[in-house]
Amino acid sequence: MPRVSRIEQQRQDLLPIVARAFSELGLHRATTAELARRCGVRENILYRLWDDKKAMYLAAIRYVYDSTIHIWLQQATKKSDEFSLADVLEYESQHLGEFGHYRILFTGLSELDDPDIRHALARMYQDFHAFIKRQLDQSRSTSGAKGELNSSLAAWALIGLGTISTIARETGCLSPRGRRRLIKEGGRYLAGVAEK
Repeated sequence: MPRVSRIEQQRQDLLPIVARAFSELGLHRATTAELARRCGVRENILYRLWDDKKAMYLAAIRYVYDSTIHIWLQQATKKSDEFSLADVLEYESQHLGEFGHYRILFTGLSELDDPDIRHALARMYQDFHAFIKRQLDQSRSTSGAKGELNSSLAAWALIGLGTISTIARETGCLSPRGRRRLIKEGGRYLAGVAEK
């Protein structure tokens, strides 16, 4: 297995800090000086790792996907080696973006006139869709269960459910308890997953 370069390792080490800054400050208020301060490095170090602030932001978008999938895989395989979508829905029902990743995505939606940001968001959502669809297909083939929706539509509906439940919770339209129920019960319905 090839060794990770020092630059790549530094990117991996600093990316969670950079993503956190973008989630708290947004794209425009997160200056490179502030990003460097939070990372504990000089600005020129950040510019050795990424071409510019936009490249840092694009990396943060990808980080949202990578870190979410990492958490889902941990949660979904806690009880067995087989992926459990019900366990992921249970986890998501209890956690409202404590890392603030959704704010990175919501900020990006206001920047869709930038083709690089639009492409990064599209790719991330397409990758989420493909991952969820694969898990639905695998779960349905293993259990023999059939959902109300085909797996492609169900995957998009689950992404939409997660997005709208976060918006409703953040704007005060939905209580924390209501959001938990919506994710857990609505998610299971959309996925065709039975209560454990």
